[in-house]
Amino acid sequence: MPISRVGLLHLLVVYLVWSSTYLAFKIGLLNGFEPFWMGATRFIPAALLLLLYARWRGWQVQPRRAIVGKLALSGTVLWLGGTGLILVATQYVPSGYVALMIATTPIWAATVEGFLDRKQPSGLLVLGLLIGLLGILALNVPKLSTAAPTNLLAFALLLISQVMWASGTVYTQRSIASVEPVVISGYQQLFGGLGFLLISVVLGEQWHTPTLLGWASNLYLIVFGSLIAYTSYILAVRLLPLSLVTTYAYVNPVIALLLGWVFLREPLGVWTWIGAALVLVGVGLVFRSRMKPAVQPVL
Repeated sequence: MPISRVGLLHLLVVYLVWSSTYLAFKIGLLNGFEPFWMGATRFIPAALLLLLYARWRGWQVQPRRAIVGKLALSGTVLWLGGTGLILVATQYVPSGYVALMIATTPIWAATVEGFLDRKQPSGLLVLGLLIGLLGILALNVPKLSTAAPTNLLAFALLLISQVMWASGTVYTQRSIASVEPVVISGYQQLFGGLGFLLISVVLGEQWHTPTLLGWASNLYLIVFGSLIAYTSYILAVRLLPLSLVTTYAYVNPVIALLLGWVFLREPLGVWTWIGAALVLVGVGLVFRSRMKPAVQPVL
């Protein structure tokens, strides 16, 4: 079966755009945004646009009450727990470092699935998990050696964010299968955005006016990160083998590192490259151990 050129084009969009979102996060935080205020002003508009698009396409945008509860739970875990913690951690560490830590998310997803299925993991899966964890350790050698509280905090937040994103993804895939993917994304981002807004109020974040560059970075996240790239991801999964689409998990961190180095002059040390190599090898082995035919995506 020939590879779809349209599918490859959408995958290229995922490669480039999702890689750049880490840089956009960092720029927004450096130019006037507080973490949860930034999340609220990104996800609520993106959610409304997605739901309006779904209604224009004639899709059902009023799911049953039971489904709404599942969308609220998954949206809160994914966006508030996953992305929200990333935004907080990005204040303290380079954007490329964040991208590499998030590259291990598939490892945690495989772990969650294995736990739920109560199946003994394959040797290749265990090897991938061990190598990925060694990569995290290598990546954190310079950070942990300084024993700075902010470095330790960022490390912990990024680990928790990965577990939450993986758990939310698995829950969505197993519990919400009768709703259009764009509608799922819209409601999940809506509930996540409302959670961001609530926490911003509770924490007393200053809603001062960001700079023009800060607003530009957030607009980029809304249009390219939440709308275009996510839609391209869904289309890529439908048009290409799943094993090919998931290579974005290898490519995004590498491009993010280079973008952080080029635009923010974030340093790339020896331990960064060692950690990067181990993380990507570990993720690759996990994917290789779990290759299966492509299925209709629900997220």
